[in-house]
Amino acid sequence: MPLNLLPTATQNITDTLRDVFLHDDSHSALVIYDLDSPLSRILTQAYRIALPHGTFINFNDNKSTEILAQIEMLQANDFVALVQSTSFRLSAFRIRIELFKKQIKVAEHPHLGRMPSDKEVNTYINALAYDKAYYHHTGHTLKEILASASTAVVNSGREKLFYTEGFETPKINIGDYRTLKNTGGQFPIGEVFTEAKSLKNLNGKTNIMAFGDTNYKVNIPPHPITITIENGILTQTQNSTPEFEAVLALIKSEEDSVLVRELGLGLNRALSPQNVVSDMGTFERMCGIHLSLGAKHGIYAKEGHKRNSGKFHIDVMIDTDTLEIDDRVVFEDGTWRI
Repeated sequence: MPLNLLPTATQNITDTLRDVFLHDDSHSALVIYDLDSPLSRILTQAYRIALPHGTFINFNDNKSTEILAQIEMLQANDFVALVQSTSFRLSAFRIRIELFKKQIKVAEHPHLGRMPSDKEVNTYINALAYDKAYYHHTGHTLKEILASASTAVVNSGREKLFYTEGFETPKINIGDYRTLKNTGGQFPIGEVFTEAKSLKNLNGKTNIMAFGDTNYKVNIPPHPITITIENGILTQTQNSTPEFEAVLALIKSEEDSVLVRELGLGLNRALSPQNVVSDMGTFERMCGIHLSLGAKHGIYAKEGHKRNSGKFHIDVMIDTDTLEIDDRVVFEDGTWRI
């Protein structure tokens, strides 16, 4: 364990408990953890320091009945952290979903074992930092801009990607749960997302600098891959790689075409093209723009596509120069300009 990172990890978790979860000693805290990866070990230790009165249970050393018994003792507004090198499973019991049903606050840290290197551990811990003023201002402002926007242009090198005729109601993942049903989710956080009201209103070309591969890991090609999108469907690639073509082939094997759905605006400044982690569920929060490939989306239903009806939702990170929304530049030089 890189112990020099422990103070930073502890401070970031302490800030998150206070400013995101509004947690104090009037409510119970439970941390379910394993010690199978560098990140799970350091995060568990940081939670022990931040939650001196918390209950800690090792997932691998306890029977599922014992873990469920601890969960059953919790009350509404208690807090649970899931520190997982992979992803915890308790038979048909979906831990986070069941906790939310009990109105329990949840911080989930899955797939930590995908990020074993010292640099990735450092980047992940930095990405847990919670700047409340930045996230609230940037997240809510982008949500308001998108809610009334008609058009957007993603500029990527020589390529332009055009959105026309408006967006779905944007959603935020910024640690502000005041208007949301559930409190918590996967960490690190930092994202605003939407998609075109009609998928056919997405057209043009753009350059991909990273994508989630068939092993659910971040793949960074040696050069950006250019994709062509026509009426919301990926129709052509240039400068592609075998790994990216394998992703497209996998989608096409189950779905009629490669739909391009989510427009994700990542806000996490600790994640960048220079500071990469291998887990795409973490890296998609990168400060910049990402899209999703495949028909699956858990939030937005479209004609012919119920929520989560598709099989694939694969994130691709755009090599973005600027993002213009209704002719206003809101992203430039790797920074949100709002």
